[in-house]
Amino acid sequence: MAGARFVNRADVTWKERKVVVTGGASFIGSTLVDALVARGARVTIADDFSSGRRSNIAALVEAGAARLIEGDLRDLQHAHAVMAGQEIVFHLAADHGGRAYVDLHQAACAGNLALDGIVFLAAQRAGVEKIVFSSSACVYPKGLQADPGETVYLREDVVAPPYDADNLYGYAKLMAELTLAAGYRERGLKAASCRYFTVFGPRGVENHAIMAIIARAFIRQDPFPIWGNGEQVRNWTYIDDIVEGTIRVAERIDDGTAVNLGTTERIRVIDAVHQVLELAGYAPRIELQPDMPTGPLNRVADNTRAEQLLGWRPRVPFSEGLRRTFEWYCSTHRREDVAARLEGMLKER
Repeated sequence: MAGARFVNRADVTWKERKVVVTGGASFIGSTLVDALVARGARVTIADDFSSGRRSNIAALVEAGAARLIEGDLRDLQHAHAVMAGQEIVFHLAADHGGRAYVDLHQAACAGNLALDGIVFLAAQRAGVEKIVFSSSACVYPKGLQADPGETVYLREDVVAPPYDADNLYGYAKLMAELTLAAGYRERGLKAASCRYFTVFGPRGVENHAIMAIIARAFIRQDPFPIWGNGEQVRNWTYIDDIVEGTIRVAERIDDGTAVNLGTTERIRVIDAVHQVLELAGYAPRIELQPDMPTGPLNRVADNTRAEQLLGWRPRVPFSEGLRRTFEWYCSTHRREDVAARLEGMLKER
C-alpha cells in the first residue's frame, strides 16, 4: 500500500477511452459496462456466454453503444484480438459459481490460472495501459474466518505467506493478484486488484446466497431450506457500490495494490432469510441443512484502505439493497421458470 500511486480523479476522463470488460455479459461485468458506457467510454465486451447472459448487454450492443467479441479467452489468438488497441482492461471473466460450485468444481476453477495468465500476456503484448482485476475475498486465510462469534474485519495485509486461500478458486485469484503486482514491479505494467465481498443486486443469479434466498421466497418454498446452521456471518455488498469502487480503483491505483470492496455490516444468514421472508410476506418453517456447503463462517471486509485510497465507502445499506433486489427479481421472473431450474442452479453456474 505504501507505494500505491494515485491519480487525481478530476483529471480522469472516460470519454472515448478504449476499454474492454472480460466477462462483460455477467452480473457484475454487465453492470460495470453500463457504468462505463454512461461515462462515455468506448467499451468492448468479451464473453463466451458460459455463464454470462446476452439479455444483460443486448440493448447496448444493438444500439451500438458497446461492441461484443464472443469467444474463449483461453485461446491466445482470440485474447490477442480482444486486447488489440485497448487502453484499460477490466478482467472479470472467470470460471466461477456460488459456494457449492467452487467447492464441488475445483478442477474447473483451477482453470482460471490459465485464463488469467493468457489474458495478462495478451494485454501486455498489446500495449494495454492498465489491468484492473476482479479478485475475491476467497484469497483470505481460512483460519481467520472460522468463528462466527468473533468480531473480525479482514484487512488486505493479512494476505501474506504462508497463504491459506479458500480452495482452488481462491488460490487462482491470489496467484493473479501476485502476478499483477510482480508485473508492475518488474515491467511497469499498471495494475490493480479489487477484492469483492459477496456481491448482490439486480442481474444476480441463484447460485449465490442472497439470490437463492430470494428465489426460494419467490416460489414460496415451505419448508424453507437454509444451508448450514444459519449462523454464518457475511457482509453482502450492493452491486452499484461494487461498480463505483471498481471504477475508482481504475482511476487511482497503478501499482498492483489490492483493495477490499465490501461493507462492514455483519449479517447472519438466518437474519438475511428473515428479512427476505418479511419482504415476501409469508412465514414458512425453517429447515437447517448443516451438511450443505457453507464456506467460511465469518467473512467481513475491513474497507479502511478503500476509503483512504479511493475515497470510497458503500452507500447502499444491506436492507435497502435487499429491497431493490427483491423487487427486481419479482418483476423480472416467473415462478414456474424459477421452480423448474432452482435446484440445478444452486450447484452450477
